[in-house]
Amino acid sequence: MNDIDHSTKKSTEKQMDTSKSGAPAGGEAVRDIFSSDEIFKRVVATAKEEVERLNRQLFVSGIAAGLSIGLAFFARATISAQISEDTSDLVGNILYPLGFVLIVLGRYQLFTENTLTPVTLVLTRISSIPELLRVWGVSLTANLIGAGCFAYLLANTGILEEKAIEKALYFGKHAIEVKPFATLFWKSVLAGFIVASMVWLVHAVREAISRLFIVFTLMFLIPSGDLFHCIVGACEVLFYYFNGMASLLECARFFFTVVLGNIFGGVVLVAFLNFSQVRDEETEQEVSRLGNRQWLFGYHKGT
Repeated sequence: MNDIDHSTKKSTEKQMDTSKSGAPAGGEAVRDIFSSDEIFKRVVATAKEEVERLNRQLFVSGIAAGLSIGLAFFARATISAQISEDTSDLVGNILYPLGFVLIVLGRYQLFTENTLTPVTLVLTRISSIPELLRVWGVSLTANLIGAGCFAYLLANTGILEEKAIEKALYFGKHAIEVKPFATLFWKSVLAGFIVASMVWLVHAVREAISRLFIVFTLMFLIPSGDLFHCIVGACEVLFYYFNGMASLLECARFFFTVVLGNIFGGVVLVAFLNFSQVRDEETEQEVSRLGNRQWLFGYHKGT
């Protein structure tokens, strides 16, 4: 009888420590601390949910993310304009993570988060490369449209006061004038590394307050280190463009350089490094792995 009770207790504990998707909801060794293998499984579960979305769902969520990320630009410009020059940058940078908080807690589709999550499915050959590019393409396009709409709204409706406009124009001017290509690229690589690291760590905790702390701490580093995020940066340079201060060609040069850097930082420095430390036997899923042809050329979600 005791053996039966013990077995039932263990079965109940296992169910409590596993989400509906099969990802761990509690650590095996220490319940509130996840191992790298367990974090990876949680990332894979999130990635599966993302690739299962239809293009329409991805697009709408991506628009919401682009609009939300515009709040990082708005908050930074507005608050910085109201503070003395000595401390304006510091206080403005503290509010930079606001848009990312909305995205992480609201579960919106941000392109730079996708440099980690769907990539895990490709690395494990659960999902195909074309399917990854679909998610990337839809989310990046939607993010850009959302950020562009927010920038247009700020530039043409009188929402910003004169001092805030000057500060916002300064951000756009600074972004446009970063040269050469290598400097802008490597600044963007480090920003991509930080964002993807944030996504990894968000999956390592279970409480909303912990996620909030992680997002604020890591995202604060981007403006403080004079780094560039492609969607926030797009909002900055498009605001500059809508005020007649830059050409579309200059905006495009900035945007695509930062996108490349963010992808490199997110995929190479985080996804591959984190994937390499996970034991193969711990990442086994109850699905068949894709063959080379399916992996490279097919649209397979692997879900």
